[in-house]
Amino acid sequence: MVKNLWQPVADRWCERGILGLVLAILVLGPLALGAVRPVEFGLLAWLTVGVMLLWGARLWLSPRPKLLWTPVCWAVLAFAGYAVARYFMADIEYVARHELMRVAVYTFLFFAVLNNLHGQDSVRTITVTLVFLGMLISVYAVYQFLTGAPSVWWFVSPPHIRRFASLYPHRATGTYICPNHLAGLLEMLLPLGLAYAVTSRASHVWRIVVGYAALVTLAGIGVTVSRGAWAATAIALLLFFGVLLFQRRYRLPAIVLFVLLLGAGGYFLPRSTAVQARLSEVWNQKGGLNDDLRFSLWKPAWQMWLDHPWIGVGPAEFDPRFRAYRPERVQASPERVHNDYLNTLVDWGVVGTVLVAGAWALLGWGLVKTWRAVRLSNSALGRNAGSNKFAFVLGASLGLAALLAHSATDFNFSIPANAILAVTLMALLSSHLRFVTERFWVTARPWSQGLLTVVLVASGVWLVRESWRGAAEFVWQQRANAAPAFSPDQVALLKRAWAVDSANPETAFAIGEAYRHQSQEGGEFYAGQEGTDYRQLATNAMSWFTLGMKLNAWDSRNYAGYGWCLDWLDRSAESGPYFVRAEQLDPNNYFNLNQIALHYVQLGDYAAAIPWFQRSLRLEWENNAVAQSYLKVARERLMEGATNTWSVERAAGSVPGQ
Repeated sequence: MVKNLWQPVADRWCERGILGLVLAILVLGPLALGAVRPVEFGLLAWLTVGVMLLWGARLWLSPRPKLLWTPVCWAVLAFAGYAVARYFMADIEYVARHELMRVAVYTFLFFAVLNNLHGQDSVRTITVTLVFLGMLISVYAVYQFLTGAPSVWWFVSPPHIRRFASLYPHRATGTYICPNHLAGLLEMLLPLGLAYAVTSRASHVWRIVVGYAALVTLAGIGVTVSRGAWAATAIALLLFFGVLLFQRRYRLPAIVLFVLLLGAGGYFLPRSTAVQARLSEVWNQKGGLNDDLRFSLWKPAWQMWLDHPWIGVGPAEFDPRFRAYRPERVQASPERVHNDYLNTLVDWGVVGTVLVAGAWALLGWGLVKTWRAVRLSNSALGRNAGSNKFAFVLGASLGLAALLAHSATDFNFSIPANAILAVTLMALLSSHLRFVTERFWVTARPWSQGLLTVVLVASGVWLVRESWRGAAEFVWQQRANAAPAFSPDQVALLKRAWAVDSANPETAFAIGEAYRHQSQEGGEFYAGQEGTDYRQLATNAMSWFTLGMKLNAWDSRNYAGYGWCLDWLDRSAESGPYFVRAEQLDPNNYFNLNQIALHYVQLGDYAAAIPWFQRSLRLEWENNAVAQSYLKVARERLMEGATNTWSVERAAGSVPGQ
């Protein structure tokens, strides 16, 4: 009897705990730079583990445990299984593991939200929290836009933010680094706020407050000056007002609100210098779409997919593999394709893309079924004629539609905070199928309870371990970045990071590069290294470059560094193949071409070095002091050699005309 009394109470507290943890994840993610860094993402992973454990407890506390298993669950589960299989086939284990962690967090949150937070009270709490979160971040973004503030919060170093601010002048980033990703968050929240303000059953005062929050969110989208977000938001708003035009009760308010928004935009947009400058960049001088960085990435990404059509290059491996496909105009490291659809094809291939598309298709099918059950009736008049279910389904579906539209030009699904919000909205939308039919409820048997509990606990342990390891490695890497470049202190800190995770090819390369610099300078400029044999330092560098090659066979820097060490050790007869491989892996990288040119300088073959320096300068002129200075030296040495040869031949009487 006592057991039956405390079980429902404990079950309710577990449900409240899950709601609290999910709210914390949804709020902390956007506030913490989008949770793109390992420390912040690790915190979200730990909170997700808490959600998993509480869900596991609820499976045993409920007298009749049930699972809500909608059709989209099959596609989500299939993609998660594919992600695990693809991880074991990945060429670069380190990046694939970190991508698998993200997929695991998204998957468990989807199922946890679907099965624990489908109640209308939970949906309303999540919605209101998200709407006001969007308002607060938008206020901060407007402040940044008006004041030109160069920082995000107080814990991010100003130089780090200023580096990105130079890429996005006169644009607000809010609590994110990139304004496009802030816009991705806000464009999901705007339709949600408008739908609750116009169509929910809340009181008039509460709806006015929510409506105000939505308008502030719209201003936040405006100050990001993101053209993709503007287009996506316009699509969502047109769909929103289009739906309301078919609702007799909301037809007039929809028309009035649409006219007000149109008038406000027509008044403010022409008066904003930043907006006008941004819009002027849409078209090039020939009248076509401006061929910016995105278009330069899409063509090589498409070719990359054609070379690996079925399973892709591997999870999160676009950036490492991009170097071999690099076009001449792109000298930076792009990280992502700037198109979520193409990025999915490149990373996961046709198999993964079909699974992702299947999930969206099944969600859309469920949305059509749900729409019939929650849509408003024109005959439903009166003070409380609105519907919270309709408001959420309308707002969440249009928010996701806006994100899907924006994904054609950006990579918001690669930002954990935005991906988690999208997954949460998908789960809550899918949960509304329970209002259509009861056939998606599945009774949990003891064997399925046990199996699910084992999966939750085992996955939770793995997530805790990996997120802790990622955060610890990141801390040591940050300390190494703050130490003097290439110094023994920096090497010691990098080795601490390596001890935490010895699968990171970037750490191996950084240590090898530090030893290479120390060898080049003979230890003269590093405390405690005076008199150290440069040969030993070069040998140390070669061992780390070798590790880098094994961990990431696509990084040309390790091959060029290893070849440089061979030249430095007077083993030039062995270095040629390494520079050939470096050129094959990254043929259009100005820095890599400089390394090859310096190899010929080391050999004294200045005639061979000059074309490499010239090509490097064609790729990068402004920030290429190495090529500029060494090209001058190579020409001078070549001229000196020609002059000396002519003098010798003249003295010997072999010059024609003598």
